[in-house]
Amino acid sequence: MRDDAVLAGLLQAIARQDQAALRKLYDLTAPQLYGVILRIQRDRSGAEDVLQDVYLRVWQAAGSYTPEAGRPLPWLCAIARNRAIDVIRRKGEVQGPVREDGEDWLERLADPSDSEASLLSRDALRACLARLDPAHRDCVVLAYCQGYSREELAQRYERPVNTIKTWLHRALASLKGCLEVVS
Repeated sequence: MRDDAVLAGLLQAIARQDQAALRKLYDLTAPQLYGVILRIQRDRSGAEDVLQDVYLRVWQAAGSYTPEAGRPLPWLCAIARNRAIDVIRRKGEVQGPVREDGEDWLERLADPSDSEASLLSRDALRACLARLDPAHRDCVVLAYCQGYSREELAQRYERPVNTIKTWLHRALASLKGCLEVVS
């Protein structure tokens, strides 16, 4: 498992335009970020392009990272996930929530190394998701794993966009509280 203090220190150095720190951050985090991107993108060549763009964005935005806002790896994963979703949306390739191969979306989000910590995190997430109202849980999964917008979710669930925002906000708050207790 990567040390948060090391990653945060690298981000601070990158904010000061330290190229060696960017190379080190890349070496430490690229496999996991590539896995996040590939699970969304599903095209290796395209995922590699997105990965390079992610590190360009990290280079530009490293100064905006603060440890008080959260751990560095989830911050980096969010950049990767959002960039991959942006590319898919631009291409008009947003996919539906149900995979034909039956693959569990949690399996797609797991760390490609399948480390013990990853398995524990996945189990904790699964347990906390099981506590949510099924419609709220599905909204979170569709939004954060499939890239659905609030408007798309509103259409899917035949609810106003503000209701979907409330569902997502409450579900994420519940997940956060649950994961803090479980971890």
